[in-house]
Amino acid sequence: MLGVQNVTMRYGAKILFENVNTAFNSGNRYGLTGPNGAGKTTFMRILAGELEQQTGLVQRPRKMGILRQDQFAFDQFRVIDTVIMGNKGLWSALEERDRIYEKEEMTDADGMRLGELEGTVGDEDGYTAEADAAILLDGLDIPESLHERRMSELQGGQKMRVLLAQALFGHPQALLLDEPTNHLDLESIHWLKEFLCNYDGTVITISHDRHFLNAVCTHIADIDYQTIIQYTGGYDDMVMAKTQLRSRIESDNEQREKKVAQLNEFIARFAAGTRSSQVNSRRKEVERLAPSELSRSNIQRPFIKFDQKRPSGKHTLEFDKIRKGYDGVDVINGFSGTIQRGEKVAIMGRNGVGKSSLLNALLDGAPGVTEPYVRLDGGTVRWGHEASVGYFAQDFRESIPTGWTMVDWLRQFDPDATVEQIRGVLGQMLFRGEEGTKKTEVLSGGEACRLMFCKLMLQKPNVLVLDEPTNHLDLEAVVALNMALQKFDGTVLLVTHDEDLIDEVATRIWHFDGEKIEDFHGVYEEYLAKA
Repeated sequence: MLGVQNVTMRYGAKILFENVNTAFNSGNRYGLTGPNGAGKTTFMRILAGELEQQTGLVQRPRKMGILRQDQFAFDQFRVIDTVIMGNKGLWSALEERDRIYEKEEMTDADGMRLGELEGTVGDEDGYTAEADAAILLDGLDIPESLHERRMSELQGGQKMRVLLAQALFGHPQALLLDEPTNHLDLESIHWLKEFLCNYDGTVITISHDRHFLNAVCTHIADIDYQTIIQYTGGYDDMVMAKTQLRSRIESDNEQREKKVAQLNEFIARFAAGTRSSQVNSRRKEVERLAPSELSRSNIQRPFIKFDQKRPSGKHTLEFDKIRKGYDGVDVINGFSGTIQRGEKVAIMGRNGVGKSSLLNALLDGAPGVTEPYVRLDGGTVRWGHEASVGYFAQDFRESIPTGWTMVDWLRQFDPDATVEQIRGVLGQMLFRGEEGTKKTEVLSGGEACRLMFCKLMLQKPNVLVLDEPTNHLDLEAVVALNMALQKFDGTVLLVTHDEDLIDEVATRIWHFDGEKIEDFHGVYEEYLAKA
């Protein structure tokens, strides 16, 4: 059993959650939701025993798997060993056993201890540990050639998948996964969904991927109103239930207020008269009909709307036999095509195949793009008449110079906009009051991400090129982005692993398949049907 009783966590005057009582049952899969800053990671760390709650009790099962976010903590270890460390008891037994075997002479006590350790290794499936770890790594697209390498030799996305395998290793009774789909491509996400849906323990996951939560979760534990409320079903089910409940309370309150107004009118008219018994009866009725108190939700929903200063010509982009490579090796070799005005192209494929490289090649010389690293190695790219490009890079921090306030930096993208209009756009992305005077170098990842969307809204381009735009957004912001892209009349090039975005926005698919790029004219549902 994993659960909490009367758990409270606050920072200064800010209450994240107070006197929370909730249980997470075996066999259920819970999505832990709430906006950025609501306390999701804090609550996850309390469950994991990494952070002490201020009040209350936490009940934990004997063995839990935890997705760790520190990608550098295991750099000195082999990949296969890093995975096995997910079972702390087994790893400790293996290490102690190896130390005893390394002794030149063993005592009787060593021999007895070895027997105990071999029993632990056997009980924890230690004799098949490397084979079991290899199966997990293969499923997460870490090839066998990397299993003996040190973690320090892996790329960031590969490290994240190894840490995910570590959390899954050893058949834990509960899994705590904080943003498990970050840095995973769609194929790995599909593998993870299937694994979790067949997992018989308790799963608690934080994710900003709505499709993932809907596919995996049997329940949602939502942090709001300074507490945690559980809902049955996936994320969309929770939103509907939460909205219906609040609407029902608001409607009931409205009816109560009307009735109370009528009763108060009667009381005011006859309080000094001879109908005192009726007046007293109505006063009691007023007390009984007091409206239910509605706590204020901490959910904040950004408003994203992409306008165009003017539309582009019909032929937005033409490119012929483009090449892009690194260290003498071509990643993109000979890709050709055209994009018409209004097309929305989703670029898909495994991590590392060249999706970002393709964007960098196409953006060489693109009108409105100033990033210095976009470069074409060969072939030709021609942007159409009146095309203007708004670019959201995967490493967007490089696009934001230091030493500026947010307002001053944004002003250059629409010189005609007043300070009030710029503050209005900042407000749409949840920057309140004087936050616009914050310096760009002190922004968090999420704040810098929202600032980039402010830039795009002020630029009003007719082509949006977005490379993994959801990585630092919470669910409310991802939904807002989804709606904005659906309504945008211009052209979109989009790299994402968010399946809802691909399904609901894309009208065309470019899929990296081996050494070639498949160009499919149609929506994602049609693409899956023909696959």
